[in-house]
Amino acid sequence: MFLPVVLCVCGLLTQGEAQDRAAMWRGNDRNGRCQYTFTVPSPSETTCPQNGGPEVEGLKARLSLLEVLVARLSGGEIGTQSKPQNDLQESLNRAIGERNLLQAEKERLERELEGLQRRVEEMRRETERLRNKPCPAQTPVVPPSPPLQDRRPTGDSTWQYGHPGFQELKAEVTEVPAPGGTDDGTGCGDLVSVAEPVTHRRADNIAGKYGVWMQDPEAVSPYGPNMVWRIDTVGSEIRQLFGYDDMEQLSKGFPSKVLLLPDPVEGTGATMYRGSLYYQRRRSRTLIRYELSSESIAARRELSHAGFHGQFPYSWGGYTDIDLAVDEQGLWAIYSTTKAKGAIVIAQLDPNSLEVKKTWETNIRKNSVANAFMICGKLYTVASYTSPDTTINYVYDTATSQGRALAVPFKNKYRYNSMIDYNPVHKKLLAWDNFHIVSYDLRLGRAQAQ
Repeated sequence: MFLPVVLCVCGLLTQGEAQDRAAMWRGNDRNGRCQYTFTVPSPSETTCPQNGGPEVEGLKARLSLLEVLVARLSGGEIGTQSKPQNDLQESLNRAIGERNLLQAEKERLERELEGLQRRVEEMRRETERLRNKPCPAQTPVVPPSPPLQDRRPTGDSTWQYGHPGFQELKAEVTEVPAPGGTDDGTGCGDLVSVAEPVTHRRADNIAGKYGVWMQDPEAVSPYGPNMVWRIDTVGSEIRQLFGYDDMEQLSKGFPSKVLLLPDPVEGTGATMYRGSLYYQRRRSRTLIRYELSSESIAARRELSHAGFHGQFPYSWGGYTDIDLAVDEQGLWAIYSTTKAKGAIVIAQLDPNSLEVKKTWETNIRKNSVANAFMICGKLYTVASYTSPDTTINYVYDTATSQGRALAVPFKNKYRYNSMIDYNPVHKKLLAWDNFHIVSYDLRLGRAQAQ
């Protein structure tokens, strides 16, 4: 409520009365509003000047300012306060909306988590059921070999001969009937033919574009001969080794064992032999023997002068400088050195200590071939890793220290083959072709150079 204030400083009291006291009256004015009237005696003036004097003018100015402030406080600034209040309300509504969205997202993620947990439990039960199921006896079946004709190296060979010492060789392969598909029935012989690839599984994610999978030809307890091992090799810190009870579990993607290796893996050249994983340590020429039963490193040794981390890889790259292999005669390393000028060097290794027992230097460049493997003490190379129809184009026999050209057809079904190894028990080639885990049946016989 606005209260008009009136000051009277003279003319209402006599001079004597004014010196005694001040006075105040309260009453309604002509408009019915309450009005207070103050009478204050002047301490020095006997009469009022005509114009009121400077003191009165100052009081009037201060009263006017006071009236303006009262008007603002009583209602003039209420409108200006509404804008901050509206901004606060808008922020509150936005926060509530975001909270509701987050709550809905949280509920969705909780439902997905429950579904994943149910899936894991189903996989666990299925693994347990299959683990307790007796394995049926299996009889290996060797597919009949297609008719073999004289073959010579075709145009997809990626050999590069930059030195007169690297001479292309010509050969013809002739299959000779023999017990068990070999020349003497002992299990060894020359590679005559390779069947179409059989696909067992496709990797789940990008980490499985390249990899290595293997079975131990001389398995040691606690793992049996049916155990399958896998390493995905895409990444900078590759340390996981997955184990599967058998091929069926591999195809379903149900590992029964996951081991964390103490040192990271380099490339796709790992292999399994006599209860140990053999692999090259990342960014080094160090070979490691990792014992599965104790889950610890049993031996480590540098492969003297071997190239590593991209010095002498296969033609597809992938830091495949050192490739470890197993065949009927034991453990091998396939690599190169500066002294060999990039030519493939073969070393036979002691499986316990990793000591080099003997080496052979071939006359084919390592970076001119896509991959290599050992069978019965012989090195075989594959010409291309991308061509769907390529050849196994070279063989080197460590028994005679002689190499020659071949033309055994070989298929890269998925057109990016990053790993090929031989399993001497099942007489198969195991390969990793562009996310796909595949195997090849093969036939051994007698080959004659011409």
